[in-house]
Amino acid sequence: MLDISENALNFTKERLGEKGRNVKWIVSDVKEFYPNEDFDLWHDRATFHFLTTENEINEYLERAKESIKDKGFMTIGTFSDQGPTKCSGLEIKQYTEESLENQLQKSFNKIRCITEDHITPFNTKQNFLFCSFRKSDLSQARS
Repeated sequence: MLDISENALNFTKERLGEKGRNVKWIVSDVKEFYPNEDFDLWHDRATFHFLTTENEINEYLERAKESIKDKGFMTIGTFSDQGPTKCSGLEIKQYTEESLENQLQKSFNKIRCITEDHITPFNTKQNFLFCSFRKSDLSQARS
């Protein structure tokens, strides 16, 4: 599990207890994360929408493509077009199912998307888009 906050990881480790022993814990900014191993699953919950430039998005997706095993999975939870326009005072990028699929279509095939309202600890509603993708067989050939 990767998070920019060591405190957040420690909280999650504590919450998981014994189950947390099976998790690799990594403190890093995703923009500075260069894995040296491959993953069966890349799960991004609320990071992708903070990548707002074309360069940041392309670098992130290239890193994910290179790090996910053939026929592996990528799940992204990001703000929908009905969600907030800022988060924690930072600009974000909103997505529709179509726009997210377009971002990933070079390397991934969409499996399914759902939208869901998330109620924050401050009792505000944020609309999220959750989509699962599978790395396409042709993604290596398209590079």
